[in-house]
Amino acid sequence: MAVALTAITDRVHMAQTPLVNWTVVTDDAGVMLIDAGFPGNRDDVLTSLRELGFGPTDVTAILLTHAHVDHLGTAIWFANTHGTPVYCHADEVGHAKREYLQQASPADLVLHAWQPRWVKWSLDIARKGALIHDGIPTADALTPAVAETLPGRPLAVPTPGHTGGHCSYVVDNVLVSGDALVTGHPLSPTKGPQLLHRVFNHDEPGCVRSLSALALLDIDVLIPGHGDVWIGPVRDAARQATRV
Repeated sequence: MAVALTAITDRVHMAQTPLVNWTVVTDDAGVMLIDAGFPGNRDDVLTSLRELGFGPTDVTAILLTHAHVDHLGTAIWFANTHGTPVYCHADEVGHAKREYLQQASPADLVLHAWQPRWVKWSLDIARKGALIHDGIPTADALTPAVAETLPGRPLAVPTPGHTGGHCSYVVDNVLVSGDALVTGHPLSPTKGPQLLHRVFNHDEPGCVRSLSALALLDIDVLIPGHGDVWIGPVRDAARQATRV
């Protein structure tokens, strides 16, 4: 399945694939990606840009919700090939540089290897470059001063738990939640607001606390890192995920 690009607002577009989503933000300051898929999603990412009339050199910055390979993968190529600046929460910079790694280990996944859904997903992500452990040595912290210069002037909403420095962003009154709050996943039997399976979360209680923070936002559109766009009060999505 090719990438599906959906206009959420005039400036914010959601790029969706069966495995992971990213967001394209455009304004007079240029083009910004929020997350960038797996390394193997490069053609999909470039397609999402091309459909909006842009090429890779038009991307002025990439903003990461967190540094798991399914979200920073193609950002590695942008940084190495085009020198594209990559930003994330200050507490996630070391993770993006691969000074350490916070993600499910192969041993964690083996415990679920008897489930066909997990086997298929594992093979699918391996084909997309999930086993690559490269980082982005030039990754830098997003500061308020930097955010003011970026397309859409993103507002950081720290949502630690899935990783220690996970951060969601509000752009053009749309919440881009990364993996702090999703609406589906290939490993999940249900659709709707939820947390990812606990095996993927660095700090499960922290994930729940971050849902409480998201429930305070007066926002009515959510672009998750996995699953479909959510239209409706984010507080309702956060509360539903907390119950799940």
